[in-house]
Amino acid sequence: MTQEILDAVQSAATDTGFGIWFLIGASLVFFMQAGFAMVETGFTRAKNAGNIIMKNLMDFCIGVPVFMLLGYSLLMGDDIGGFIGAPSFEIFTNYKNFDWAPFVFNMVFCATTATIVSGAMAERTKFLSYCVYSAVISMLVYPIEAHWIWGGGWLAQWGFHDFAGSTAIHMVGGIAALVGATILGPRIGKFDKNGKPKAIPGHSLTLGALGCFILWFGWYGFNGAAATSTDQLGSIFMVTTIAPAIATVVCMIFTWIKYGKPDVSMCLNASLAGLVAITAPCDVTDAGSAAIIGAVAGLLVCFGVWLLDYKLKVDDPVGAVAVHMMNGIWGTIAVGLFANPDVPGYSLADQNGNQLAGVFYGGGGALIGRQLVGLVAVAAWAAITMIIVFQVIKHTIGLRASEQEEIIGLDATEHGLVSSYADFAPAMAQAALSYTKDDAKSVTKVEKSEPVVPVEKAIQVESYTTETPNADGSPKMTKIVVICRQQKLNDLIQAFETIDVTGVTVTNVLGCGMQKGKTEYYRGAEVEASLLPKVKVEVVVCKVPTRAVIDTAKNVLYTGHIGDGKIFVYNIENVVKVRTGEEGYDALQDD
Repeated sequence: MTQEILDAVQSAATDTGFGIWFLIGASLVFFMQAGFAMVETGFTRAKNAGNIIMKNLMDFCIGVPVFMLLGYSLLMGDDIGGFIGAPSFEIFTNYKNFDWAPFVFNMVFCATTATIVSGAMAERTKFLSYCVYSAVISMLVYPIEAHWIWGGGWLAQWGFHDFAGSTAIHMVGGIAALVGATILGPRIGKFDKNGKPKAIPGHSLTLGALGCFILWFGWYGFNGAAATSTDQLGSIFMVTTIAPAIATVVCMIFTWIKYGKPDVSMCLNASLAGLVAITAPCDVTDAGSAAIIGAVAGLLVCFGVWLLDYKLKVDDPVGAVAVHMMNGIWGTIAVGLFANPDVPGYSLADQNGNQLAGVFYGGGGALIGRQLVGLVAVAAWAAITMIIVFQVIKHTIGLRASEQEEIIGLDATEHGLVSSYADFAPAMAQAALSYTKDDAKSVTKVEKSEPVVPVEKAIQVESYTTETPNADGSPKMTKIVVICRQQKLNDLIQAFETIDVTGVTVTNVLGCGMQKGKTEYYRGAEVEASLLPKVKVEVVVCKVPTRAVIDTAKNVLYTGHIGDGKIFVYNIENVVKVRTGEEGYDALQDD
C-alpha cells in the first residue's frame, strides 16, 4: 500500500513537473521572437531597423487575437474529415474547462511561422500589407496544415511524423517567404543590369549573432517542450546541440575553401539551418544521425543562398528560404531516413499500430513514403494559399513600398523615425542605399505632376563663378552641384550622359529648406527638426558648356513643386588625375 502511494505521488510530481516544463518551453519559444527580430535587423540596413522591430512585434500581437478567435479551433478542434478542426468559441464560452496550456504552446509556435516570412521580404514591403498577410497566416494557413500533423488530421492518423515543426512551421514559413519574395521582387540595387547579384551587407553582424544565440537557446524549448520523460528530454537536448554545431563547422570549412575566408553571416545562418533540420526528427534520432543531419544542413544552406541569388534571382536579405524552407524539407525527409527505435520515448507507428523506422534502421520505405507524401501535401497547401494571399494583397492595397520609400528607408516613411538609433544615428551614406550609376538606373521613372510654381522657384540656381577666362589662357573649369530628390537621380544621370557628362559623384545628404520638412512625432511628441533626405550630385565640366548642364538638370528635375532642388555653380582652379598626373582640361577627359 505504501509503495502504491509513493508511486502515485511520484507520478503526480512527474506530471506536474512536465506540465510546468511545457509552459517554460512555450516561454522559451516566445523569447525566440526576440532572436528573429535581432537576426533580421542585423542582416538588413539601419534605415529599416525600426520597421523590422515593429513587424516582429506585431506579427505576434496580431496573431494572438486571430488565433484566439479562429486559428486555435481550426488546429485543435474536433476533427472534421481529417482536414480541419471544428471552429468553436470555447475559450470564451467554457473558459473554466478550457485547456489553457496547449493554447499558449500552439500560439507561440504559430507566431514563429508568421515571423519567418518577414525576413525574406524585408526592406521593401508595406507595413499594412505585412499586418494583413501575417494575420491570414496565423488565422488560416498555419492552423489548417498544423491540424493535419498535430491536431488529429489525416497525416497524424496515417503515421507522418514532425515532432516540433520542420514541416508545419519552418517549411511552411519558408515557402511563404519564397512566394512573397518572388511576387514582391528584389530590392533596388540587388541585381545589376545583367542579373548578377550584388551584396547589400546588413548593418550589424553583432545584432545578427545575438539573435542567433537567442534562437539557439530558445530552440531547447522549441524542440524539448513536448518531451514526456527525463530521458527523452535529455536526448532531445543533445541532438538539438549536435546538429547546429556540426552544421556551423561544415559551413565554416566550405566557405573557407570556396571564398578564401570563413563567412560570418553564412555560419550564423548555418547554425539556424542545423536547428531547423533537427526539429522534426529530434525525438527519434541518435547522436550519429544528428551529426549527419547537421552536416547536410550546413552545406544545404550555402546551396540555398546561391540558388536564390544566381538561378532564381529572388532577393532574400536574411536567408530565410535557405534556412527554413530547404532545411525544413531536409528535416522532414531525415525522419524517414534516421528514425531509430532505440531512442528514448520512441513511439512511431502507423494507423494499425505497427512500428515505423527509418530506412537506415531497417524500416524500409514505409516511413519515408509517409514523410514524402506529407511533405508534398503541406508544401502544396502553403504555396497555393500564399500565392492567393499575396496576389490579392498586391492587387488591392498593394504589397510593395514605393521606390522613394524604399530608398529613404521604411523607418522614416512608415514610422516617422529619422533613425532607430537616436543619438547614434548612422551617417546617411550607411543608413540609405549607396548608389552606383547602374543602381540608380534601375529605379522606374517618376511621372511629373502638374506644376504649381514656376521653374525659377522650384529649382533655384546660385552661381559663384566669374565670367573671365583663366589668366594663363587655359580652358575654364566649372563645378556644378545639384541637390535633388532621391527618386530623380536616375533621370538626372541619364540626361547628363546625353550631353557627354559621364563622371558624377553622388552623396546622400540630409537637410531642410524654408518649409522645414514634414512634422513627425516620437511617442506622441513633435520632433522639431525634420531633415529631409536628398542626394547631392557633383560634376566638373570644361568642354561641356556650363549652361547646358544647368538647363539639362532643370529640365529633368522640374515638377512644379517647391523642393524640386537647387543648383550651385563654382569656379575650379585646377583638377589633377592622380593615376596619370594629368592636370586641368586633360584630367577631365575620358581615356
